[in-house]
Amino acid sequence: MQDEQLQRVQAAYGVENWSAGYFEVGPEGTILVRPARGDSRSVDLKKIIDELIRDRKVQTPLLLRFPQILTNQLRILAHSYQRAMTEYGFQGTHFPVFPMKVNPRREVIEEFLRDSARCRVGLECGSKAELYAAVAQTQAEESLLICNGFKDAEFIELALLAVQSGKRVVVVVEKLSELRLIIQYAEQTGVVPWIGLRAKLYSRGSGKWAASGGDAAKFGLTTSEILDCVRLLKAHRLEGQLKLLHSHIGSQITDIKRVKNAIKEAARVYAKLRLMGSTIEYMDIGGGLGVDYDGSKTRSESSMNYGVQEFANDVIYTIKAVCDEEGVPHPNVVTESGRMMTAYHAVCITSIRDEIETFAEDVPEVQIDADDPQVISELKELCDHITGKNYVEYYHDAQEHKDSLHTQFNLGLISLEDRAKGEVLFWEICARALHHSEDERFPAEEFADLKKILAAKYLCNFSLFRSAPDSWAIRQLFPIVPIHRLNEPMTDYATLVDVTCDSDGKIDHFIDLRDDKETLEIHKWEPGQAYFLGIFLVGAYQEVMGSFHNLFGLPDEAHIAIDDAGRYHVTKIIAGSRIADMVSFARYDKGQLQDLYRQHLDARVEAGRLTREAADALAEEYVKAAQGVTYLSRTGL
Repeated sequence: MQDEQLQRVQAAYGVENWSAGYFEVGPEGTILVRPARGDSRSVDLKKIIDELIRDRKVQTPLLLRFPQILTNQLRILAHSYQRAMTEYGFQGTHFPVFPMKVNPRREVIEEFLRDSARCRVGLECGSKAELYAAVAQTQAEESLLICNGFKDAEFIELALLAVQSGKRVVVVVEKLSELRLIIQYAEQTGVVPWIGLRAKLYSRGSGKWAASGGDAAKFGLTTSEILDCVRLLKAHRLEGQLKLLHSHIGSQITDIKRVKNAIKEAARVYAKLRLMGSTIEYMDIGGGLGVDYDGSKTRSESSMNYGVQEFANDVIYTIKAVCDEEGVPHPNVVTESGRMMTAYHAVCITSIRDEIETFAEDVPEVQIDADDPQVISELKELCDHITGKNYVEYYHDAQEHKDSLHTQFNLGLISLEDRAKGEVLFWEICARALHHSEDERFPAEEFADLKKILAAKYLCNFSLFRSAPDSWAIRQLFPIVPIHRLNEPMTDYATLVDVTCDSDGKIDHFIDLRDDKETLEIHKWEPGQAYFLGIFLVGAYQEVMGSFHNLFGLPDEAHIAIDDAGRYHVTKIIAGSRIADMVSFARYDKGQLQDLYRQHLDARVEAGRLTREAADALAEEYVKAAQGVTYLSRTGL
């Protein structure tokens, strides 16, 4: 690939900025993926997709999962904290835990726990279902099982089952009533988990989840409630079970200054409790470690102005400074950095299936007849004589003529054919005006809006609400890049629409170093052409937050491993949802539906409107259709 084209690709998609070393543009114009940062091994995403479609009979949308990236991210996290502790002479130990809410898939959990002994990685759960799954997992003996969230008696009973199986369970108290419940079970059963207290910090985070901290936060105990908990534990002679102080000021913290302030406050609470005689040994700082989705390394909501090592350094240095000042032991530090641990490992691959026409394209040149209305003749005149000097004036004139065209049509003064001819001329004037505006150093703002209007709208085979729901729900930006043809010029600008029957099912904001873009540079697409786009960094929250809007189900999924020789292996294929799965999800009974359809056919047979042979064939087709995919597959017979 030529350097000039590579620079254009980098400017358009910023792969080097957001990929953290896992993805890059290869010499053949395809996206390469690496199992670890700085690894010399890489494989071609397009070749993986071609094999999966050709030999494994999968189709888009397709979720590619790279488990080695999960492991590498965990090691980066663990090594960053170990480096910081060594540098600052910190006496505690780092205990990473993975929050199951970020991605509860079994394959993800098991991949992290394979490294449990090496990194002491444990699990965090915030519901009974998550805890039920976590109880049975194999963890290193010294790793932790953190129980967050609001709890009832059944939650406590599950936690006690985990204690009795040998796990180091910490039940984090969110409300004073939860502590009373734990004490009640301890007195009845003699089984007592380690206890944590979640402090409601005054400090707030930054970004979309800033409200997770501060006085109005949903979770956490006030200072007086913390003291009540300490007194209650002492009254029941359970003060020795108080092992952990928890705090959390929100996910995806964009500004490192907010982190320092929160850690300083939490460390001070820890130190004061130790000075009161508490046996707390662990400080759980929660999550918050961000992911640089747009590659800008700024405080924008899709980025952060720090790296993993800087985050770890600031956490460890701040805790140590407070503890040394107060004269208390350094705590063990627990982190719940789930977004950082999982975001990079999953890529959603979609394909363009069609173009949504905004205006008439590829039509023959409009011919003007003597009896055409004046508004048509004037639009034709503007179209034929627009230049780089008059394009702004002619564009404004065309807008007035378009209004006149529609007014005359509504009054019945011109025909449908006249309206169509006038609209073709108007959009051609717009296209030519936009072309001339791009030669200007500082084009008028109205042409930026026109660029979005004229951008191609490509129908992509996926559901935004299933595969990238945060793009719709909170306007999260995800990197979107063609995974091939990057050695060819990008000649079109486009927005993407999904296959759902929802006007919100679209992506019209894209990453950029300076500002969000409303269009994506893309190659010219022709009907019937295979063209694949990757939606990257979807490994955190997107799978579990995704909905079944329109009963579009889970996509096909493939797990990819890269061996020492740099060859890729498809280690697992998981079929996506079928029609039968999704109608069952909506509480229809597949067998009952088939019986009802058969009854409709029988009625037509009895009425003489359908032969028995035809009815049997139709019934068979209906049964067969239940095993079809929910997304677009065939384009014809």
